[in-house]
Amino acid sequence: MAPTPLIANDGTRASKFSFGTMQFGGKADKDESRRLYDASRTAGINFFDTAYVYTEGLSEQYLGEFAASERDSLIIASKCSSVGGSSSATIRAQLDKSRKRLNMDMIDVFYLHKWDDDTPLEESFSALAELRETGLFRHIGVSNFSAWQTMKAASVAEKLGVTIDILQPMYNLVKRQAEVEILPMAISEGFHVAPYSPLGGGLLTGKYAVGAGGRLADDKMYKARYGVDWMHDTATNLSELASEVGVHPATLAVSWVARNPGITHPIISARSVEQFEPSLNGISYELSDDLYNQITALSPQPAPATDRLEEA
Repeated sequence: MAPTPLIANDGTRASKFSFGTMQFGGKADKDESRRLYDASRTAGINFFDTAYVYTEGLSEQYLGEFAASERDSLIIASKCSSVGGSSSATIRAQLDKSRKRLNMDMIDVFYLHKWDDDTPLEESFSALAELRETGLFRHIGVSNFSAWQTMKAASVAEKLGVTIDILQPMYNLVKRQAEVEILPMAISEGFHVAPYSPLGGGLLTGKYAVGAGGRLADDKMYKARYGVDWMHDTATNLSELASEVGVHPATLAVSWVARNPGITHPIISARSVEQFEPSLNGISYELSDDLYNQITALSPQPAPATDRLEEA
């Protein structure tokens, strides 16, 4: 089932690609953040993603300032409950703070940032349903939910008269777990999917193979997430394949993610316009079937949900 298109206030459809503003106010200062925003708009991107926890609010603040003059043509997404849990009080307080930072009366997409074991879904989605009804946001999303968590939440949402419209899982060439259940579920149930980290925290750009620094070297979380030898072997092999075809490995990594039929709005990002260019090139790069299959073969295919490997 195809998802209902995401539409901006002026009737413009959400772009195929979206831009993630996690670096705004962090590794990208305000001037560089503005250049990244402008580069995204020049490339036709009108879908921007931020979150309550990004860069202590500067991400939302900068995005709101940059978007103000053309707000009606944009799709703006933010996320709550990465910290503080998914209680009604937390959702309401963080949405209010996010709207103030963005200087926007309404947000297009509002995600729960992660699953909360300690708060009943009925409480979380009752709050979301009420806030949506009052016009504070238009679409409910969930980020970092598994397939069973998503469907459980969708069942609760339905009883309250609302729907989950969009998912935000992690997905890239070395993080393919979403292929097992999340992406087939999204195709079946009509969810939009805006995956993050198509470059694997920079691993798939090839920079670590030549000794360059970055989050995988400096950030404990990313070091653990991508600190597996075969992932680095895959990145090396992708760089070699990219060299053979004369394309930057980041361009291949981005276009590979976008090629999956379950993906609707892959999120691309960077901390500088120079760093962003190869990902932008992935928007228009035409990945042949043969090259797509070669890239896919560089990393292990995850086992089916039943673990019946003979059916893979």
